[in-house]
Amino acid sequence: MMSSFEYPRLSRKEIIMLLAEARIASISEAELIRPRFDFVMDIYSKLLVYLDLFHGEDQGQLEFAALEQLENPERHFDSTRIMNLWNKIKEMLEAIRCPWKFTLKDLSKPDGDRTEFFVSSIVNYVLHKDTKVEQLKPTVEELSVLDEQVSELEERIVEINSEIGEYNELREKETPIIRELESQLQKLTQNISSLNHHQLTLKTSYLKMKEKAAEMDEKISSAEFALVQSSQEHANLQAKIVQSPDKLQKTLEDKKLKLADAKNAERSAWQSFQEKSAIFEVHAKAGKKMSKHLSRMQVLQEQLSSAKSTEKEVKALRIKLYDEKLLDKSLDAKLVERQGKVEQLDALRKQLLKERDVKCGDANKELNRLKMDIESWKHDLLTRQKKVEAVVAEVDAVTSKTNTVKETGASKLQQLLHRSEEIVKLFNEYLNSINSLMAK
Repeated sequence: MMSSFEYPRLSRKEIIMLLAEARIASISEAELIRPRFDFVMDIYSKLLVYLDLFHGEDQGQLEFAALEQLENPERHFDSTRIMNLWNKIKEMLEAIRCPWKFTLKDLSKPDGDRTEFFVSSIVNYVLHKDTKVEQLKPTVEELSVLDEQVSELEERIVEINSEIGEYNELREKETPIIRELESQLQKLTQNISSLNHHQLTLKTSYLKMKEKAAEMDEKISSAEFALVQSSQEHANLQAKIVQSPDKLQKTLEDKKLKLADAKNAERSAWQSFQEKSAIFEVHAKAGKKMSKHLSRMQVLQEQLSSAKSTEKEVKALRIKLYDEKLLDKSLDAKLVERQGKVEQLDALRKQLLKERDVKCGDANKELNRLKMDIESWKHDLLTRQKKVEAVVAEVDAVTSKTNTVKETGASKLQQLLHRSEEIVKLFNEYLNSINSLMAK
């Protein structure tokens, strides 16, 4: 603040060192002890340029209204440049409340002590301004960092909200599919239970048919064995045939009886064979039916495996939904945490903005006061400028009158010279005539 600015007078070495460190100008002690017009103009201009209060194009510039009052403005270039710089330095020193008054003589005929004091005051203000800027830099950097963090958090919140919206849309899209899969799974489980029951009944019937076929196979094998035995006995009997007719008759009768028994056994065996073949056909038909049922069971098994795979997929989808719910909860927690951080940052930003507004208000008050002072100084300067312009106009009028008088005097002098030359010529002619008369 301007009110806390003080005026510790710096030594010449300190002034030279500070000007060199700030890269404003490189000067010597001799120039400060015995300053000249060019030196003070240069050093004051560089100091004002460093403080951004004076620009190179400001030198020698006047308003058009002021230029119109001058007949030959190019003749007043140096004076306008000096007056402009003097006004800038005066305004700046009055703004920082310099105890000494800066006059036009301090530029045209500078004094070493006064020049050193004014330069020391401006250098002090430069140091004061630089320290204030350095003190405010961390606050400005913190504000910029906080603004960047707030913008990043806002972008992250937008991304999280978009991700949550996408997850909700996916959930809404997948819910009818999951319901359809659940209904299909229920139907498949019912079909599987009914098919398992049918499979059990088929297994029991198949086992019964298998037992009957085994019994028929045993009967067929026993009949075949009896047929083989009867054929062997028939062969043995033929070998035992004798030549006596009685015995032969008796044996023939016995053989006939045995043959009849064998034929009866053969018939019974054939009947049993036909029965077994019929049973075998029944078994074959049953086997075909069982193969058909087996193919159906394989199809059902494939359907069961597909149902199990769909059930696994449904379980995976449920796990995925559960994970997504957990992710949503974690994202909600992170969102709440980020919102809390954002609120804290907003509160901190508001506090910093309040502090900045307070500082800006104080600075604006000081600036308004300075503006009022500057306006008053400008008004005084305008009145002085008008007086100077009036004096310059009077001087120009006097010079124009003197020029006209000189011109009229010169013309009269020329006329007198011509008249005197004519008189001298006439006098010479008169003398010549007198001399000629005297000679006669």
